[in-house]
Amino acid sequence: MAQKDTVFLDPVTVKGFTPHKYMAGLRVQKIDSSIIQRFRFQNITELLLQNSSLAFRNYGPGQLSTVAFRGTSSNHTAVLWNGVNINSASLGQTDFSTIPVAGFEQLSVLYGSAASLVGSDAVGGSILLESGPAPLSYGFSVGRRHESFRNNQTQLSGHYFSHLKRGWTFAGKTAAYNYRMMNRFPYSERQSIPVLHSETFQKGIVQDLIFKSEKDHELSAHIWLTDNKLTLTPGDTAGRELTRTTAYRAMIRYHTGDFSFRTSWVRDVIDYGKGNYALLDHAVTDRLAGRGEYEFRRNIGDSGNYVNVRAGGEFTHYLARIAGYERPSVSENRGDVFLLTRLQASSRLAVAVNLRQAFITKYSPPITPSFGGDFLLIKLADYTLKARGTVSRSYRVPTLNERYWKALGNPDIRPETGWNKEVGLDDRYLINDRNILTTSLTVYHNRVSNWTYWNPAKNYRVENLQQVLARGIEAQASWTLQAVAWRTSLQMGYAYTKSTQEKAYDAYSADVIGKQLVFVPMHNGNLSASVQYKKTKITGQLQAISRRYTTFDHLRSLDGYGLVNLSAETTFTTRQIHFMVQGQVNNLLDTFYLNVRNNAMPGRSFALSLVVSFKGNAVKKI
Repeated sequence: MAQKDTVFLDPVTVKGFTPHKYMAGLRVQKIDSSIIQRFRFQNITELLLQNSSLAFRNYGPGQLSTVAFRGTSSNHTAVLWNGVNINSASLGQTDFSTIPVAGFEQLSVLYGSAASLVGSDAVGGSILLESGPAPLSYGFSVGRRHESFRNNQTQLSGHYFSHLKRGWTFAGKTAAYNYRMMNRFPYSERQSIPVLHSETFQKGIVQDLIFKSEKDHELSAHIWLTDNKLTLTPGDTAGRELTRTTAYRAMIRYHTGDFSFRTSWVRDVIDYGKGNYALLDHAVTDRLAGRGEYEFRRNIGDSGNYVNVRAGGEFTHYLARIAGYERPSVSENRGDVFLLTRLQASSRLAVAVNLRQAFITKYSPPITPSFGGDFLLIKLADYTLKARGTVSRSYRVPTLNERYWKALGNPDIRPETGWNKEVGLDDRYLINDRNILTTSLTVYHNRVSNWTYWNPAKNYRVENLQQVLARGIEAQASWTLQAVAWRTSLQMGYAYTKSTQEKAYDAYSADVIGKQLVFVPMHNGNLSASVQYKKTKITGQLQAISRRYTTFDHLRSLDGYGLVNLSAETTFTTRQIHFMVQGQVNNLLDTFYLNVRNNAMPGRSFALSLVVSFKGNAVKKI
């Protein structure tokens, strides 16, 4: 019998949005896949709190959670799913409690303004959620988690791959999740502060389908449906509040050679009611978008240097049907053209020059350039030191609520604009083959003009009333020691954030000049240590937050606090069946703390999860 050679297929990947090569000079934090796996039963708030310098305003388990990125407000962070901004067009922000970690596979945190790369909202920073690479095998998994307070989560997922005719391959992934946060606390208050009861039910499905040919044609479809139902004080039939948010997200992408195109549709539905829910406020916002881009690379001589260029445009149509608006429906069109360039001038120097211009109905947003560079200062066998820096302009388009809400909206509101400058150092020290130390230090300065403000002096009508200056320092360090069967790691992060109003446009806001913005901690830090022996790992984590002011005049504040969390996990395999068992203790020291006034956060809690997965062999081409 003739022997047949076995050839493994080349990896099939989806050409994602994230243009990392054009981010020279910016600080980009890619969250490790093992960390994402550890938080797979939680929402993105908990993951970022323990693994980044971001500050969150969290109302409790399963409740509203918004971010303050580098001293900015909750509508100054762009959240992108496969390149599509999924911030609410009416609110201008994302409720992070509605973004479960199960909804994506890759996560990057882009610090600083990046309007030239991602467009509106990226004033303080951006959160980039991506589908992972296509699988080369088949398999499935089922997971279940039980927590204190009668909270539980269930997940199902599967991946598959097939070799089709005429040189085409097909791969896909399907995931579904169902979370029930009953929050049956054994107490109604802590230190005389009430612990408000709530219930959250969340479910969703994620679907990725990828077709690829040997001639570099790739077609993919991506769907993410999620439904989040939050009820505050459910036992009080007269005073209870219901907020239900449903999101439909769908995308088709095509890539061939140097050209790529995508079209997407996003629908956000919000239902809100009180008491018996007889009259629900119903809001629906649709976004239909198309984007095309062309990318090419040209070598510079025979030195190995090159220039990369990506040019393209995007068009989005918005349609909103919201009861609180002056008109029953509102529509507008937005367009963007952009030019991204990266020059690899030498083995040590990379420069990125990017440019974007937005076009919006009845608005003229500013042109947003950015200039950044990375320079390798020291390159030795066991040590590298890199300097980076960037200057970039940002903008934020006013939300639909800010423009069209009855009486309080302002159709003449102006877009916010800002300039961000930052410099940083990154180093890596290879102490020996198994001992690695990395550190990072960043200093930034971000001034934002025409900051919008719901003015209490005019019955909370929205106006451009502030100029805010956010500046600070971010430091990170990580150390890893790998032995034969042991692995030890230590990660530390710290952020100093000074964010103040430096200019007021009316007499009412003049007395708060120079004061720290509300709910923005000046000091924020985390420390994580883990020890792993073979397939068993124990991780301890400390999170510390300083005092936060709840009023602009600083007459009221929330005390700082520190939280300690502990987790342990182990994996074992029986043939092709893999078992992962994880236990967690959150708020190990039962610390009392507040994130908002008059609502104490729960004390110590426990969680136990089990994931059973089957992994088939890699698909082979014979």
